[in-house]
Amino acid sequence: MPQLPPRFYTEIRMSYAEAIEQLFAKAPELYTAAGGARRKFSLEEERALLAALGDPQKRFPAVLIAGTNGKGSTAATLASILQAAGLRTGLYTSPHLMHVNERIRIDGQEIADEEFAENFFLVHEAAERLFHEKKIPQMPSFFEQLTAQAFEYFAEHRVQIAVLEVGMGGRLDATNVVEPLVSVIADISLDHTEWLGATIGAIAHEKAGILRAQGTMVTLPQHPEANQALGEVATALAVRGVNAAAYVPASGTVGAYVIEALGAEIRIDSPLKGEHQHRNVALAIATAVELAEEHGFAQITPEAIAEGIAATRWPGRLEAIAGLGSRWILDVAHNPAGAWAMRSGLNAVLPENERHTLVFSCLRDKPVAEMAQILFPLFERVILAPIHSPRATAIADLEAAAKATGASFEVAESVEQALRAAAKPGETVVVSGSVYLVGEVRSLLLGEARA
Repeated sequence: MPQLPPRFYTEIRMSYAEAIEQLFAKAPELYTAAGGARRKFSLEEERALLAALGDPQKRFPAVLIAGTNGKGSTAATLASILQAAGLRTGLYTSPHLMHVNERIRIDGQEIADEEFAENFFLVHEAAERLFHEKKIPQMPSFFEQLTAQAFEYFAEHRVQIAVLEVGMGGRLDATNVVEPLVSVIADISLDHTEWLGATIGAIAHEKAGILRAQGTMVTLPQHPEANQALGEVATALAVRGVNAAAYVPASGTVGAYVIEALGAEIRIDSPLKGEHQHRNVALAIATAVELAEEHGFAQITPEAIAEGIAATRWPGRLEAIAGLGSRWILDVAHNPAGAWAMRSGLNAVLPENERHTLVFSCLRDKPVAEMAQILFPLFERVILAPIHSPRATAIADLEAAAKATGASFEVAESVEQALRAAAKPGETVVVSGSVYLVGEVRSLLLGEARA
C-alpha cells in the first residue's frame, strides 16, 4: 500500500468518529426519542432500505440463529467451523463488548474503522433519502442501521456464507429479512417480556418467526412450553426439524469429548467453559452437518469441525483475565437463565479455598432481585457498580436486591473504582450481570479505549 499523507489518516479518524457519533445518536432500539413511546417495528422498513442498496442480503447464503441464551456462542462456534472449512465467512452478532466494529466480522476480523465509516454513511444517506421521500415512516434504529451495514459489507466482500445472530426476538427482528438456509433456535427463557410476551411459550412463538415454510430448524429439547410452541409453528410450516441432541455429551463431562458426525469420530475441545456451552456447540455442529449434507458445502469436513471448534474465540463468557494483581472471570450473564448457567460454570473455574468477590450491575428491565438471589450468596463480598447506560438499574434498586439476600456488599462510584476495590492479590473476582459492565471492565483491564 502506498504511503499516504497524515491528513488522509486524520480524515479517516474524523469520519469514523462522526459515524460513531451519529450511530449512537440514532433513535433507541426499543423506544422513540420523543416522549419515550414504544417504537413500532416493521420488516418492510428494513426491506425498503435494503432495496435502495440493491438488496445485498440476497447476494450471500445465510444461517439465522435466534434464542434467549447461547445464540452468540452458537454463532461464533459455527462461524469458526465454516472459516476452518476454508469458506469466506461473515459473522454478525450483538451486542458488542468494547467497540461496535466487533459486530461485523469476516473470517474473524472485525470491519476496519475506515470501512465502517464508509459503510455507515452509505446506508445512512440511503435511509435519509427514503425518509424524505416518505417511503419509510422513520429513520432506522441503531440495530436496523447496523444490520443493513453488515449485509452491505458481506455482499461487497463476497462472503460465501454469513452467520447472523438475531437481535432481541425473531419475527420482527431486522435480520429476519434474509431467506436462511437453516434456522437455529438456541435455548429460550424469560427475557424482554414487555416486547416478546409474558410466557416462555409466547416468547418461543416470536423466536420461531425465523422459520420458513418447508425449511429446516436446528434445535434441542428444552422447556416444555418452548418445545410445544416451536413444534406448533414448525408443523404449520412443514419445517423439517433437526435435533442436535446426538452431539451433546453426557452430563458432567469436563474437557474434551468425542462425537460421531459426517461418518467419523470427532474430538471436540471447545475453549468456551461451562457445561451449558455443550448445548451451544452441539447446535453449531448440527448446523454444520446440515450445511454439508443438505446444502452442498462439501468443504465442511470432520477435520474442519474439530479445528473450528478448538479455534473459537468468544470473549466475556467465563473468560479469565489477569490484571491489577487479581484473576478476573468475566461473564455476560444478563438474565436469570444466564445467571444459573454461570453459577454452574463457576464450579469448574473458581479455585477452591479462596476468597471470591463479585462485581455486579444490570439493566433496569432485568429481574435484579431474582438475579441477586441466584448469584450473591455465592460470594464473600459483592461490589455494586454503576454502568453507562440510560437503561441501567438505579443503585438504590441494586442495594435493595443485595440487602434482601443478606450478602455483604458495598457500592462503588464508578466501574473503575469497583475494580480497584475488588482487586486483591491472589484472589479471584467475578464480573457479571450486564454486557455493558463486562465490556467496560474488559476494556479497563486490557487497556482498551475504543467506542
